[in-house]
Amino acid sequence: MMSDNHDDAPPDLTLEAGHFPIDVRFPSDVRYIEPLVAVVSRNCARLAFPPRVVNLQVPVALSEALSNAILYGNGEDLTKRVRLRARVDERALILEVADEGDGFDLDACTADPTSGENIEREDGRGLFLMRRLMDRVERFSENGNVVRLTLLRP
Repeated sequence: MMSDNHDDAPPDLTLEAGHFPIDVRFPSDVRYIEPLVAVVSRNCARLAFPPRVVNLQVPVALSEALSNAILYGNGEDLTKRVRLRARVDERALILEVADEGDGFDLDACTADPTSGENIEREDGRGLFLMRRLMDRVERFSENGNVVRLTLLRP
């Protein structure tokens, strides 16, 4: 479990790599993103997911989902929590990121950042990347806002 340490020290992360499922709640602090992504990626590597999945698809998509939950869903409010659930079955890797926000319209928020009107924008790339890297991206409400990323096993 992780501590609720909010000073300049990095968050304490003692999740064991190599074990799914993962179910952890943590404060809306961006310092949790990197260690959580590392744990999930190591778990995927131990389960023989291809290098592209371990080194690109999972880290980028999960980092985007976690940062959106922290920055937009919870507004970086350290009193609000984010939840990461990760599991693997014989068919897929399923990552769920939940925040305490009001939610959003997935399709309306997924703009093509390469189109003319969006090329100069600094936002709006996260959901686009998630959809390009994962087999399915869904949003639903379950005691808050949840984004589910699904990657089918090769």
